[in-house]
Parts: sequence; C-alpha cells; structure tokens
Amino acid sequence: MSKPLIGVTTYLDQARWGVWEMPAALLPAQYPRLVQASGGLASMLPPDAPSAAASVVARLDGLVIAGGADVEPVRYGAEPDPRTGPPARARDAWELALIEAALASATPVLGICRGMQLLNVALGGTLVQHLDGHVEAVGVIGRHTVKPVPGTRYASLVQEQTSVPTYHHQSVDRLGEGLTPSAYAEDGTIEAVELPDPLWALGVQWHPEMGEDLRVMRGLITAAG
Repeated sequence: MSKPLIGVTTYLDQARWGVWEMPAALLPAQYPRLVQASGGLASMLPPDAPSAAASVVARLDGLVIAGGADVEPVRYGAEPDPRTGPPARARDAWELALIEAALASATPVLGICRGMQLLNVALGGTLVQHLDGHVEAVGVIGRHTVKPVPGTRYASLVQEQTSVPTYHHQSVDRLGEGLTPSAYAEDGTIEAVELPDPLWALGVQWHPEMGEDLRVMRGLITAAG
C-alpha cells in the first residue's frame, strides 16, 4: 500500500547555508520527520498564488499548516497589538486558500500552532493577540500540560492528560464556525480545536514535531490513507 502524501506549508524567509545567503523556502526538519515517522510522505508547500490552492490540494492526501508568524490581525477584523509580530501576508493568503480548498474537498487537515490559529480565522474566528505563560524564553521550546475534552476526536487519539512542547503567545479567542474545543491548558487556554465528522480537521496549539508523541500526526495519516 502506498503511503499518503502529506503537504506541509513552509516559511519564506532570508536564510544562510554554505556560502549562500538568499530568500529560501524553509521548513524545520522536525516536520517532515514527524510525517515520515507517522507513516506518510512529506511534500513542502511554499507560498504560492492562492488561485493554485485547489489544484495543489487535489494532489494531496492530507495537509499540515505549519507553525510560524502571527496571523495578520486584519484577517480577523482587529487592529494590531504592539506585541503582535510583523505580518507574513503571502503565507496568510496561501494558507487560508489551502484550508478553504481542503475543507471544500474533505481533505484531512492538521493545523499546528499558527496553523490552528489560521484554521480558526478561516472559519470566522478571532485571536487573542498576546497572552503570558506559554513561552518559556525567546527561542526556547517549553512544556505545559493539556487535558483532552472527552468525546472529541483529539480525545480519541490521546486519551490522557499530557505534557506537550509549546511556544506561542497568541491563542483562539472567539471560535470559528463549527469548531469545537478539544483540549485545554491548565489556565483555560484552548489548546486544540476540531470540526465534526465527516470532515477531519484538527488544530493543536502546541508543537508535536518538537516531541516524540506520534499520535496526533498518525491520526492525520490514518484519515489521509
């Protein structure tokens, strides 16, 4: 049986390697490694014309919206907070189009950190632009506990309370249409959201690619297969 093809979105940023320094499509290696370890094939999806999103998604078995920059507040009708980072407009437009195409075609989609926030925005939700306690230090992945909501898809994948790798200063505020919270942090922050069957759409606020627990990604791979 062939392995499911999973598209993973990327950064588009200035980078240095070897003797070169130039714009590059970037994706931390932990993302494709997590896909591969979970039984899938990983394909990078750098920002492209939003009009191409449907044809790209049609070639995929599943989609991962990766972590990254803060979603531009104009996307959910808000003014930027002074602590909100600079926009990544090309990524916003591309990834919103990919999410729309995935939901329209019932292609399984997993949003990670920014990806969960963008899933919420795509469905008409809003974000808290800054909260404390979910970043240990700049450039340092921390950990905190999340508790699944019984009866949810996430709870069917991870039944127990777990410690997860985390690095975020924004979170879901008003939920997007149809989304259900499926995990919470101890401080009440929504840590996972999902859409009901028959769609397979799950967002997690933490970074599973920075840990060793494969269950969330295996859930996507199973749905994609």
